[in-house]
Amino acid sequence: MPQQQLKKPLLSRMLKHRWTDQTDLRRALPAASIAGLEARIRASESRHSGEICVCVEAGLPMSYLSKRLSARQRAVTLFGKLRIWDTEANNGVLIYLLLADRAIEIVADRGLNAHVSEAQWAGIVATLRSSLTKAEFEQGLQAAIDAVDALLQAEFPLAAGHSNPNELSDAVVIL
Repeated sequence: MPQQQLKKPLLSRMLKHRWTDQTDLRRALPAASIAGLEARIRASESRHSGEICVCVEAGLPMSYLSKRLSARQRAVTLFGKLRIWDTEANNGVLIYLLLADRAIEIVADRGLNAHVSEAQWAGIVATLRSSLTKAEFEQGLQAAIDAVDALLQAEFPLAAGHSNPNELSDAVVIL
């Protein structure tokens, strides 16, 4: 009996992640929303030397589901795969939305993490989760960009007359 109870949540999660697809993603974040998020990233990066990457995924790959890996583990993997760690000041930030779980994760490079406590990150993520529970995906991502922007402005402001060389694309990554 205990094994059956363990399998049922896994099976349920697998089905949810397989049924949540690109169509659901486009409904949650239509093209106009994506364009607005990209414009918000560009505007943010004109005020600091950090780099913000937003990545949205409909559902986890089967390899993550079968190993019972979390949205956090996927976000950390994508942080590396998308080379967000590869900025000169080590101040890249990934904002990751997993639509199937309505989960948001923020992964920051060591340059910014040295200045932000775990409690601060947890507070930002908790605030964003309330938007996700109401299916307000665009508003949640906007708030995430704004929160990360405020941290980057405080820790990595642009010097007068300097500009951000835009080391990462501002395009929202859709998986």
